[in-house]
Amino acid sequence: MNDKSARPTKHAVRQHPAEKVPPRDPAVSLARLFDLTSRYLHSAGFAEGLYPAQWTTMRYLADAPELSRTAAHIARFQQIAIGPVTRTVRTLISKGLVTKAGQGAHHRSELLALTRDGLKMLEHDPLRPVIAILQTLPQGEDERIAEILLQIISSLNTTSKQ
Repeated sequence: MNDKSARPTKHAVRQHPAEKVPPRDPAVSLARLFDLTSRYLHSAGFAEGLYPAQWTTMRYLADAPELSRTAAHIARFQQIAIGPVTRTVRTLISKGLVTKAGQGAHHRSELLALTRDGLKMLEHDPLRPVIAILQTLPQGEDERIAEILLQIISSLNTTSKQ
């Protein structure tokens, strides 16, 4: 007797490996899912010929107040050194996605802006599927998730500086 129904087909829904790990402690399970999610998000950031840091910079420029659209502000936002941000900005300018938009408040700072092509590129932002899911959350749940994520970021930031 050959039971074909016992064999998975190529169209069968497969269980994600993370679901197979027995939870020891709910917090440990959540932390591992969070880690896995962050890895998937980082991998998704390699899209449309851009790197994750370039997407982050473009998102920042799309949302920041005009006078905060400088390399120094981007570095502070990402909590990284100015050098990598400067290289990222230079690359985005060479790709035609960002342009210099005048002098900033500090005599050595330059204001930055997204070009039309940069704005158009954001239509392909790899975070769009995540945004779509988050937009379906019941009212108030998004604020709670934001609080938790900010606590995690703050905790990791404090830990990394020790």
